[in-house]
Amino acid sequence: MNFDLTRVRADFPILAREVNGQPLAYLDSAASAQKPLVVINAESHFYQHGYAAVHRGIHTMSAEATTEMENVRTQAARFLNAASPEEIVFVKGTTEGINLVANSWGASQLQPGDNLIITAMEHHANIVPWQMVAARTGAEIRVLAITDDGELATEQLASLIDSRTRLLAVTHVSNVLGTINPVEALVAQAKAAGLITLVDGAQAVMHQKVDVQAIDCDFYVFSGHKIYGPSGIGILYGRKTVLDTLPPWEGGGSMIDVVTLPEGTTYGKAPWRFEAGSPNTAGIIGLGAALAYVEELGLENIQQREQILMRYALDKLASVPGIQMYGPQHRAGVIAFNLGPHHAYDVGSFLDQYGIAIRTGHHCAMPLMKHYGVPAMCRASFAMYNSEEEADRLAAGLTRIHRLLGG
Repeated sequence: MNFDLTRVRADFPILAREVNGQPLAYLDSAASAQKPLVVINAESHFYQHGYAAVHRGIHTMSAEATTEMENVRTQAARFLNAASPEEIVFVKGTTEGINLVANSWGASQLQPGDNLIITAMEHHANIVPWQMVAARTGAEIRVLAITDDGELATEQLASLIDSRTRLLAVTHVSNVLGTINPVEALVAQAKAAGLITLVDGAQAVMHQKVDVQAIDCDFYVFSGHKIYGPSGIGILYGRKTVLDTLPPWEGGGSMIDVVTLPEGTTYGKAPWRFEAGSPNTAGIIGLGAALAYVEELGLENIQQREQILMRYALDKLASVPGIQMYGPQHRAGVIAFNLGPHHAYDVGSFLDQYGIAIRTGHHCAMPLMKHYGVPAMCRASFAMYNSEEEADRLAAGLTRIHRLLGG
């Protein structure tokens, strides 16, 4: 493994700041990761030297901006091992990507009596859009359960599938438990039954190499801000044979072929017919810089480094008095826990005084909180720029809180 933590941390200027008089230990990357200078500079350079509207102008700067944007589409296709750049749709993030599929594929294909399968560990972004489209179309939501150790009860999937099942939507990595789901096997089982498949990769792409052709899913979606890129940009991969059959979800400029009055407007081809309006061109360019950055470091190197750190952090936290950790031993990125009888918000507030940033609450996964019988959890999320020393500080801070608050 060739991974220089000192060099990587130096690439992220915010990691040098202090919070409440303490060095920042940023353990909230699963919510949103920090940005390296190469991403910050890419967006700044575009605004300073190359900004122009894309796809509409014949002047030099417009052509240059269009080329830069479309180069990122090609880059994202390569990053996911998609078969073609035309399988890449630019969206605001994972949430919009899933809503696009729900409102385009779902609204046009689902009928009363059909059913969709999601899992009990999904983020609300992979629950609510399906509930909304099911309510409109008369479809039913079915839920694949989880075990108490935070794994999917995969043996139950077959019993949920029948002749009216149309889709399986599943997270690649749980945003709360860090569970790495066997998406290739799940997709294969679903496809054998003729289902459309969507994988939420928001918590996966920064931790491991993703190959959508190997997974063989119809849709894969992720957000740029979680893989060290800008906010407000994400990628929806869609298998071209599926994308080509879908109607547009939003209407406006850029997604049309010919507009006529009072009716008869025709639409452009995929993926552009799903990109109505002016795109977040600077965000797209910043995302391209982020993807290039992690590829230069090597996703295999990142994965190995993070697994070493996760094992260290799990072992360290296990020694904290009163701690209850949730999820499997082998996981990616996140450690969810509670400390004795103390509410997660209180624990998070104390840690903030020590310069340690974690997430507290239901983590947009209320059904998962209900499964474990808790109103909230603390969540420490570890990224490639975190250190063993920060894990030590987290464990020491929790031990101190236990001593101060009792329980």
